[in-house]
Amino acid sequence: MDASTFRAWIREAARLVVDNSDHLTHLDAAIGDADHGINLSRGFQAAVTMLDNTEASTPAAVLATVGRALISKTGGASGPLYGTGFRQAAKTLGEDADVSAVQLGAALQAAVAGIQQLGGATEGDKTMVDALGPAVSAYQAVVDTGGDLVDATRAAADAAARGLRETVDMQARKGRASYLGPRTIGHEDPGAASTVLILKALASAVAEGST
Repeated sequence: MDASTFRAWIREAARLVVDNSDHLTHLDAAIGDADHGINLSRGFQAAVTMLDNTEASTPAAVLATVGRALISKTGGASGPLYGTGFRQAAKTLGEDADVSAVQLGAALQAAVAGIQQLGGATEGDKTMVDALGPAVSAYQAVVDTGGDLVDATRAAADAAARGLRETVDMQARKGRASYLGPRTIGHEDPGAASTVLILKALASAVAEGST
């Protein structure tokens, strides 16, 4: 994957987040502040604008730019969390102009670690980690058995979607939602839902770039 594929990933992520903004906000209204879709749409649109106005020519530079945009322009908890994830991923990639499936896997693992360190969440807490953690594990399993980027990113997106569905039966133990206790059971987590969109966008960009 080169910088153009990473840019395509972020453009597609922004499109999906904006298109699903009302749905994300609806999910957040049930267990949060009812602003997840609005905030994340603002952040990803800012990221696309920043990328259009920058000379980010390596995958790491693209991800670092996205991280800065999300932290500075996205309200709520999602901006710092996603922004940290993208920035930590960027740090693993160095100055390479093209990154391998193994390198992307390391970047995704770094993103999870950064998000967990900042937010303190683990799988089962009903957060974005419940989609992102299984996604990274599924990605790595494909790469470890010789699979390519297309298969690995598709597996990640599918695993994230399964993780999202599993949040329905969870009680939130982190963030604003945790204040509602048992009332959070029966709802999808909005952060996990947006994670699915971001990983679907990654799979789409990789598939498009491979044709």
